[in-house]
Amino acid sequence: MISTTLWYVQQNWLGREAHSPVSMQRIPSLDGLRAISITLVVLSHLVKWRHISLGLVSTYGALGVHVFFVLSGYLITNLLLREHERSSTISLRDFYLRRAFRIFPAAFVFMAVAIVLYWHQMTWYHVAAALLYVANMDISRPWIFGHLWSLGIEEQFYLLWPFALKKWHRHKTAMLLSVFLATPLFHAALYAFKATNGIVGSLPVFADQLAIGCLLAIFAPRLPKISGYLALGMVAAMIFLPWFPATSPARSLFMLFILRPLLNVSIAGVVLHVIQVPYRALNWTPVAWLGKVSYSLYLWQELFCSNPAWRQGYLLVFLALGCACLSYYLVEQPMLRVREKLFKSPVPISPQVLQPASLPGDSQLETSVAS
Repeated sequence: MISTTLWYVQQNWLGREAHSPVSMQRIPSLDGLRAISITLVVLSHLVKWRHISLGLVSTYGALGVHVFFVLSGYLITNLLLREHERSSTISLRDFYLRRAFRIFPAAFVFMAVAIVLYWHQMTWYHVAAALLYVANMDISRPWIFGHLWSLGIEEQFYLLWPFALKKWHRHKTAMLLSVFLATPLFHAALYAFKATNGIVGSLPVFADQLAIGCLLAIFAPRLPKISGYLALGMVAAMIFLPWFPATSPARSLFMLFILRPLLNVSIAGVVLHVIQVPYRALNWTPVAWLGKVSYSLYLWQELFCSNPAWRQGYLLVFLALGCACLSYYLVEQPMLRVREKLFKSPVPISPQVLQPASLPGDSQLETSVAS
């Protein structure tokens, strides 16, 4: 394990990453997890709209987004905790500005193109919901904005959690545990009242996924190394639990109160394991690259992979990837360079965060996991 970690540091931190245009030092394996997650999302959309025939994959699109949410909670909380350790406070202004540089430019470019191409399918409130990041509450949004629900969840989390953590830092664990435990109750209430309005896509519906990532950031320094066998069991849970048929009230309650928390914990455990043991497959350059462009790919795949009028199969993936590359290199990276000039020094990770395989890291904590 130690030799693998040293290999990763030498190859990816002291080597390529140290000379990247935006001075990124990467946490090992997380780009690899992003690559897997975005692949699941893209393939599930291709199957959903019958562009390809891979029925088994369609179940795992939601799992890919689930992983993104857990990663988001983990990374953002790490960033905020490190700042609080260093300065005993959290600059909300700096946090929101850094998020704005990271999230808005690529998203607004996509939205502008979508509005121009499909304006006849939209109303003013569809456009307003997208631009204000409340598309998750707009149940009538057009298909081209269908995926923006997750960006809305992420942005609402970014807005609320830093403020809550700054104001009630001493109670952070209690707050997160309360959210984690309350989410199934909220779900059960929605089922009981047969809710069909915008609340079914609201932040509280997905708060447990974000909360478990936040809790991981808090407890990671105190957690032991996760063994390969335990990690394998967690991966098995991620593979098989999404197949549970919640087809009755009893099954739905079992899923909400038992299986979903187990899935949340399993994802968090896998995240910690692959950081502790940075597998080469997850850090292989092409895989890591796909993870780095995953935000832009998530934005643009909707135009191609969820387009009900097209039937080009796998060709759509290459079209989406081409637009993602343009977005990443012509929009994301230039804006990150501007951000780095405004914010000279990134926030480092505490040496204890990645125990037992400690690695430095910086602006990956600022990387969006909005999928």
